[in-house]
Amino acid sequence: MKAAAIIAVALLSTASPAQVSSPLGGKAGAPMRLGFGSEGIGMGNAMAGTMVRVKAGYYNPALVAYQETKDVFVSVGFLSLDRGLNFANFSTPLPPSAGLSIGLINAGVSGIDGRDADGRHTETFSTSENMFMLSFGARMEESFAVGITAKIHYYRLTSDMSSTTAGFDVGMVWLATAELAVGAILQDIGSKYRWDSMQRYGAQGNVTTDYFPVRKRVGIGYRPAGLPLTAAVEGEWVTEMFMVRIGAAFAPLESFAVRAGIDQIGISHVLSPRPSFGFGVRTSTGSWQSHLSYAIVLEPYGPHSMHMVTIGLEFR
Repeated sequence: MKAAAIIAVALLSTASPAQVSSPLGGKAGAPMRLGFGSEGIGMGNAMAGTMVRVKAGYYNPALVAYQETKDVFVSVGFLSLDRGLNFANFSTPLPPSAGLSIGLINAGVSGIDGRDADGRHTETFSTSENMFMLSFGARMEESFAVGITAKIHYYRLTSDMSSTTAGFDVGMVWLATAELAVGAILQDIGSKYRWDSMQRYGAQGNVTTDYFPVRKRVGIGYRPAGLPLTAAVEGEWVTEMFMVRIGAAFAPLESFAVRAGIDQIGISHVLSPRPSFGFGVRTSTGSWQSHLSYAIVLEPYGPHSMHMVTIGLEFR
C-alpha cells in the first residue's frame, strides 16, 4: 500500500504543469529591478534607448545628456503583501552638452510579525531597502552620448543589522536617425549587500556578501516623424537568462498620453510576463509644466496588481 501511494504521488507530480521559475529568484536587489516611475513602468521598462521628456539615470545614464529642462518628480507605489516602493528624481541639463540626474529608490516590507520560540508575538518588524543614484551623461557628438551612474545601496534589515555598499552603471546611446535611438547599459557592476551578523549572534555570527546580478541591456526607441508615438523594445541578459521587454506611448494631445508595455518576456527561460498600462497628463503655466502619471502592473504572483502614481514639475 505504501509503495502504491509513492507511485501515485510520483505520477501526479509528473502530470502536473511545470512551475514557472526564474534564475533571478532569491538574488539580491530584486526591488531595484522593478523599474523607476510611472512613465517607465507603464511602458514595460523598455527604456534603455527610449528618448522621453522625463529622463532618469536609472534606465540609462547616457540619456540624461539630452535633458533639455529641469525636472523633479516623486512616485508612490501601492503594492500588495505590505510592500512599499517609492521613487524620487531630479534631472537638469549641464550646458553645453551634458546632463545630471539624482535619484532615490525606497522599498520595504512592513507588518512583519515577530514571534519567539514558543510562538508568542514579540514585536512587529519592517525592512528598508534603498538605492541612491547620481548619474552623469555627456554628448561626445550630437548623435552619441555616454554616461555613468554611481550608486549607494543601504539596506536596514533589523535595528542592529544593515548594509551600506556601492556600485555603478555605464551606458551609451546612439541617435542613428532623427527617429531611431539605440541604447546599451551595463548595470549593477559591483553592487552587493554585505552582512555582519556577529553583533547580533556573537561568535555564532559571520560575514556574508550577496551580489546583485550584473545586467546587460540593449534597447531601441522609435519615434516616427509626424506621429505622436514612441515604440520601444529591449533585450536583457542577466545570469544565464535572456528576456525581452516591449512598450509604447501614444500622445493624441500635447497634454495627454497613454502607455502600455510587457516586461519579463522570457526567451531562454519560461517566465511570467508582467503587462502594464498607464496614462499621463500635463498642464503648463508660463515656463512651468506639471505632470501627473499613473501605471498599473499585473503582477503574476501577487494577489493584487501594482499601482504607481507620479507627480512632477518641469521648468527651464
